[in-house]
Amino acid sequence: MTGRLARKLRLMGLVAGAIGLASCAVPGSQAGGAKSATPRAPNIIILYADDLGYGDLAAYGAKGIPTPNIDKLVRGGLRLTDAHATAATCTPSRYSLLTGEYGFRSQAEILPGDAPALIRPDKTTIADVLKSRGYATAVIGKWHLGLGNGQIDWNGDVVPGPLEIGFDYSFLLPATVDRVPTVYLENHRVVGLDPGDPIKVSYKERIDQAPVGYERPDLLRYRADRQHAETIVNGVSRIGYMTGGKAARWNEEEFHTLFPAKAAEFMRRSKDQPFFLFFPFHDPHVPRLPAKQFQGATTMGLRGDAIVQLDFMVGQIMAEVERLGIADNTLVILSSDNGPVLNDGYADGAVEMLGNHRPAGPLRGGKYSAFEAGARVPTIVYWPGKIAPRSSDAVLSQVDLFASLAALAGASLPDDVAIDSRNYLPAWLGQTDRGRDYLFKEAVSGFTVRQGQLKYIPPMRNPQQARFVAEKGIESGASAAPQLYDLASDIGEARNLAKDRPGDVQRLQAELRAVEGRTRAVPGRMAASR
Repeated sequence: MTGRLARKLRLMGLVAGAIGLASCAVPGSQAGGAKSATPRAPNIIILYADDLGYGDLAAYGAKGIPTPNIDKLVRGGLRLTDAHATAATCTPSRYSLLTGEYGFRSQAEILPGDAPALIRPDKTTIADVLKSRGYATAVIGKWHLGLGNGQIDWNGDVVPGPLEIGFDYSFLLPATVDRVPTVYLENHRVVGLDPGDPIKVSYKERIDQAPVGYERPDLLRYRADRQHAETIVNGVSRIGYMTGGKAARWNEEEFHTLFPAKAAEFMRRSKDQPFFLFFPFHDPHVPRLPAKQFQGATTMGLRGDAIVQLDFMVGQIMAEVERLGIADNTLVILSSDNGPVLNDGYADGAVEMLGNHRPAGPLRGGKYSAFEAGARVPTIVYWPGKIAPRSSDAVLSQVDLFASLAALAGASLPDDVAIDSRNYLPAWLGQTDRGRDYLFKEAVSGFTVRQGQLKYIPPMRNPQQARFVAEKGIESGASAAPQLYDLASDIGEARNLAKDRPGDVQRLQAELRAVEGRTRAVPGRMAASR
C-alpha cells in the first residue's frame, strides 16, 4: 500500500470532529430565521481572482469599475476587510490554499510553464479531504502549480496533475496566459490537438523560425519586455518558445464564456451530491485581452475592462447556481491570490490610463511586496440564509481555508496534514470577528509576521528580488533594517517603529523562527493562532 493511499484511507475513516455539519448553520438570530438542520453537506465554490487588488472593487472603495455581480455577493454576504493570501505572488498562495502549508516549505515560487508538479501525489489536499467526505471535486481555470515530472510530453498524458491530488475533473490553463504552451488541458490531455502537428515547448532556446515578439513588435497588439517577447499567439508575445499545436491553441477572448460553461457542466453533473469547485481566474493578470464586449467598459483601459470581464464570469457561475436551485446550500468564497500590479511585462496602457483609481486602496505596495498590499486582498463570503450581510475585520488567512472547510465537511485532520492551517470556520461564516492573533505571509524579499495590528518586516533576505519589484513601479518593502508598523493607526505603513520598540521586534522575530521551524500542526487547531 502506498503512503498516499494509506493516508487517503485514513482520512476517509475520520468522521466529524469538533465541528460537524449540524453546527455549521449560522444561528437564526444572525441569519434572519429559525435555526434549521443542513440537509446535506454544503457545496463549496472558491472564486480565485489573479492580481486583483484590495482597492479594485466597489465594495472596497473603487469607482468607475462596474461589478454588479460581485456587488450582489457583497450585499448578501460577508465583506472581510483584513483577509489575506499567504503570499504576494501566485504559486505559493495557490499551494497554501490547497495544501494548508506555507509555500516556502516546498520551495514554492513563480513557476515556469514546464515546471514539474509542485503538489506531489503523496501530499494531501483539501480536494482529497472533501472527496473523502463524498464531494465531487473540480478545478477549472488557471493552474500554475506545475504538471508532470519535469519532462512534459504535451502530446500524451500529462501526469501527475490535479486528478492525482484529489480532483475528479480539471480543465486548465496549464501555467499562466503569458507562458507557453497556450493550450487547454482537460484532465490529462491537451484539448483539440492534431496528432500530425505535435507540440514542442522550450524555455531554454528558440526551436523554430516563427516570428517572436522581440524581433517583430509590429505584429503585436502591444509591446512587451524582453522576458515576455517570445512566441506570438493571438497578437500577444509570451514567455517561452512553442511550435506545433496550431489547432489546439486558445484565444483568450473566449475565456469569459468557455470557463463558466465548463463550471456549469460540472455543477449540473454533480448537483445530486455535494461538490467542491475551485475556479481560479486569469483576470486581471497580464496579458490583458478581455473580450470585445468588455473593451471600453471603463476609462482605465484593458486592466479595468478585465475586472469587468471577471465580474461577468462570476455572474455566469452564480446564475447557474440559481438555475440549479442550490444557492441556499452553497458556500461561495471570492478572493485573490495576491495584490495588484499594473505593468507586469506588457505596455497595455494600465499605468497611463489609471486616472484616480487606487488598485491597492489605502494600502502600501502591491504584488510581490512585503507591505500590506502584497497579500491583503478583497474577500467576500456568500451563503444565503447562513451568513448575515455585514462587514468583518477578522484577521484571516487563506491557509486556514483547508482546516475550516474540512470542519465544515465534518472531517478532522491528522497532525501531519495541513500543518499551518487552523480552523476559523466561525470567522469565515461571520459568526465572530475573532480571527488570527498571528499572521504570517511571504513576499519575494522574505517573510512578514503580524500580531494583531502590529506588523514586523525583518531585514531583507533577497536584495536582487527587491530590485526586480522596484522595476515594476512597486515598493518591495525590503530594507536592510527591521521594520515595525502599527496598522491600527498607520495602515499605509509610513512610520517605522522598530527603533522605538525593540522588545516587539525581538518577540515577532521569535515568532517567525517558530513558524519556520514547525514540522507538525500545533495541537488544538481551533485555539492555536500561529
